[in-house]
Amino acid sequence: MPEFTNTSDAVAQKLAIMRREGEEREAKRLAETLNLPYVNLDFIPTDLSALKLAPEDIAKSANLVPFKLKGKDAIIASILPKSKEAMKVIKGLESKGYSVQVFVCSQSSLERGLKRYKELSRDLPELVSRVDITEGEFGDLKKAVAKVEDIERVLDGGASKTDSTTHTLGVVLASALAIHASDIHFESKEEDALMRFRIDGVLYDAWRLPKERYRTLLNRMKLLSGLKINITDAPQDGRFTVRVGRSDIEIRFSVIPSEFGEAVVMRVLDPSAISITLTQLGLRKDLEDVAKKEIKRPNGMILVTGPTGSGKTTTLYAFLKSVANPELKIITVEDPIEYHLSGIQQTQVDNGAGYTFASGLRSILRQDPDMILVGEIRDKETAEIAINASLTGHLVFSTLHTNNAMGAIPRLIDMGAKTSVLGPSLTLVIAQRLVRKLCENCKVKAEFSEGDRKKIESFIKTLPKYLAPSFKTPALYKAVGCAKCTGGYKGRVGVFEFLEFGEEYEELIKSDASESAIRKIALTHGFVGMQADGILKYLSGVTTLEEVEKVTGPIEWRVGV
Repeated sequence: MPEFTNTSDAVAQKLAIMRREGEEREAKRLAETLNLPYVNLDFIPTDLSALKLAPEDIAKSANLVPFKLKGKDAIIASILPKSKEAMKVIKGLESKGYSVQVFVCSQSSLERGLKRYKELSRDLPELVSRVDITEGEFGDLKKAVAKVEDIERVLDGGASKTDSTTHTLGVVLASALAIHASDIHFESKEEDALMRFRIDGVLYDAWRLPKERYRTLLNRMKLLSGLKINITDAPQDGRFTVRVGRSDIEIRFSVIPSEFGEAVVMRVLDPSAISITLTQLGLRKDLEDVAKKEIKRPNGMILVTGPTGSGKTTTLYAFLKSVANPELKIITVEDPIEYHLSGIQQTQVDNGAGYTFASGLRSILRQDPDMILVGEIRDKETAEIAINASLTGHLVFSTLHTNNAMGAIPRLIDMGAKTSVLGPSLTLVIAQRLVRKLCENCKVKAEFSEGDRKKIESFIKTLPKYLAPSFKTPALYKAVGCAKCTGGYKGRVGVFEFLEFGEEYEELIKSDASESAIRKIALTHGFVGMQADGILKYLSGVTTLEEVEKVTGPIEWRVGV
């Protein structure tokens, strides 16, 4: 009898597994039919903070469960994502400023997620991942903090506040916004901790604080970011929001273990940083004309190359915003979504849920888009799908990590892209870096030697005919420094090189796709290299030669460099 019972149990267990697998297959088929990603909540933990987005009774009636929340990015699983009840919940979240991504799940998977509601105590206070700063407080701080040197005085002056941790964090964040810092660094030292601000690409020491005060501040930041306080020996990433008046600014939070404690970097994702036009990017008039022409194409692929922090995302967003209109459907797949763009459908990579660049791009193609932005081409699969999309009636934008525009071709071939389709798919490759701009309030004319004059004159003579006349009387300036800037510089501007493709490149790519061969043809078409573009900005009084050299290497005074 016991043997029979064991056998029956085994059969029942096997049947249950088969039913469960069948249920998941049906969910996958529904996801494919609806052109939505699929998720199995048996393998993806549900965030308690995400459950706060929808009360339990509403989630059950709408057959959905919010299972991930990062800042304003909400991810929902549903068995009936197109139902009236589900759409009502989704629209409600979107009206509150959330970017909602919907996955299809099975009934069993949904029930597993809904069980997590039991872990939410009725007495649990509302989870707040936001720091509020009033317009008045921000205005007062802007007056007090004109330079990095002012931050330490203001912060140490607030140490006696009743709620010193909250006050300190508010001052740190508001100071970063006031002086336009892109990143806030906390570095744990042996005796204390050092806070540094990155302004226009350069790090400046801003404040030293005692170890104990730093630990208290770190715990507060972790709580805001939805991270675990008790984990100190592993990296963690999160997000939270700073509200200044009526404006929301996202903070991307990263913490890693280091020799003397944990080190923190906070990326300030200020929406105003990407509210720029093509002209404001720093494009020369001829390059702006090329960009406007290429983004009006019905199909093709535009790549922007450069290292991390070189402004690639800003450039692509400027392109998208310049063409966005109700007649076009534009979809993105990003990792992560850093800025939210009006009128554009944005999705975010979630490797844990199987939503990668490649799978996301494949799903997007079933959504009938006109234009697609892929955050980065990292592998053969993504490259192949992007290339095929560009050849089948879509305009594809993406980024690639190469040192220059010519390097994009060998890089894609190394990934496994076929040379037979690579040439016809590419329309424009842009390489870029960022240089600091001279402060208009304090810059002064610079004197230059006879040797420098000869180099400049020789350089101008080699420029394409359409450019040379504009630089015959260069205006050279140098950095000084004043109360309105940092070391004589204020803001940054891009230096670019554009490689515009045509039929002559297609045969070349099939036979010899080396950088040198591509550059040789480009120079016959008036190609101006990235360093040369920087020199032209120096000759226009926009930046200094030192800045150009810092980001592009030793000055060679050649148009093709």
